Amino acid sequence: MSASLEQPAAARPSRRGWLFLLPVLAFAAVGVVLALGLGRDPQTLPSVLIDKPAPSFALPPLPGRDERGFSSADLGGRPMLVNVFASWCVPCRIEHPVLDQLAREGVTIHAINYKDAPEDALAFLRALGDPFTRIGADRQGRAAIDWGVYGVPETFVIDRDGRIRYRHVGPLQPRDLEQTIRPLLEKLAR
Repeated sequence: MSASLEQPAAARPSRRGWLFLLPVLAFAAVGVVLALGLGRDPQTLPSVLIDKPAPSFALPPLPGRDERGFSSADLGGRPMLVNVFASWCVPCRIEHPVLDQLAREGVTIHAINYKDAPEDALAFLRALGDPFTRIGADRQGRAAIDWGVYGVPETFVIDRDGRIRYRHVGPLQPRDLEQTIRPLLEKLAR
């Protein structure tokens, strides 16, 4: 071979150089993913149901409470909340005074009792109060799946047309009422 066609060893690309670059690129990718995650509110989970009609459902009543149950036919007419709760859910106990306050203010709150024993749910309501207009027993969790529930508690704001306008994941706190829930209910009532 002629000397003019050969490249010196230092000028040839090295495969080892690329191998050293791979960990740096992987570290940079992980850094980008983490940085994007830090900018998100953990209470806000996307929902494909926002601004769409609530899913169609019909839940039996919570035995021993009343005979009405809760269904999609009960949604609409005026703004309201749908709360997904369970007696075994510790954060549900934390948010319960907030729901009681809203009910005293005249806000209609319906509930889906998620994967709960009826006697436990009734004891929960006797101990903490019952702010709910209607409660549907979702013993198998099928309705909650249709609503896109990740876990309890979750609360949905429903407009007068029965559309889901907002989803709150986790226990409602007084600041959530002031910053989001009350302003949205007032806007939807106009």
